[in-house]
Amino acid sequence: MKTRIVLLGPPASGKGTQAEKIQAHFGIPSVSPGAMLRDEMRRGTPLGIEADRLTREGNMAPDALVLQLVGNWLQSHSERFVFDGFPRTLAQADALEELLGERQLTLDAVLYFDLSMQTIFERVMNRLTCGECGRTFAADKMQGAISRCPSCGGPLIRRSDDTPEALEHRIAAYRKNTEPLVEYYRQRGILWTLKSAESPEDVFAQITSVMEAL
Repeated sequence: MKTRIVLLGPPASGKGTQAEKIQAHFGIPSVSPGAMLRDEMRRGTPLGIEADRLTREGNMAPDALVLQLVGNWLQSHSERFVFDGFPRTLAQADALEELLGERQLTLDAVLYFDLSMQTIFERVMNRLTCGECGRTFAADKMQGAISRCPSCGGPLIRRSDDTPEALEHRIAAYRKNTEPLVEYYRQRGILWTLKSAESPEDVFAQITSVMEAL
C-alpha cells in the first residue's frame, strides 16, 4: 500500500476532492498548503493578509512560506500523508526530498491529474468554496439557493482568485512553475497519470488501483 503521496495537477482538477476521499477511505491524513493559507487569511494574520493579496492577483505563495508550513506539519504528524497541491515548483520538490530524507523516507507515488484547459475554466467558473472548511462544490449541482456548506455549515463563497483574469494568471504560473514536475517525477518512476475529467467516483477507482499496486 502506498501511504506517502503527492497530488499534482492544474487548478480545479479535483485534487482536494480526492484527498478527502483518500483520507476517509484509507485513513491517510491529507494536508493542503492552500487550506493552511486560507486559514491564516480568515484569521487576519499578517501572513494571511499577504497571502490574500497574492491570491487576488493569481500569484502562488513564496516557496519559503509554503515550506515552513509543510515542515511544521511533518514534525507533528506520522509518516503517512497525502500532499494536496504541494510541491508546486522544482525548488519545493527538491526541498521535500530533503525533508523526507532527514526522516529516512521517500515518496511512494505522485498522482498527476490530467485535465484540459477548457474543463478547468468551466469548473472554476462554476465552483463555490466553503469559507470555513475549504471544501468546494459545483454550483450547478446544488439544489436551490444553498448558501451554507453541507459539511460544516460555513458560508459558501466564490474565492477571490476564481475570476477569468486571475485564472489565466494561475494557469500561466502553473505551466511555468508546476508543469515541469510532471517530467521530474516521471524520471523518478513514481508518476501515475489519472483521467481526472471522469466522475469523482471513477477517478477514485483509478487512485485505489494505484495505491494498492505493488
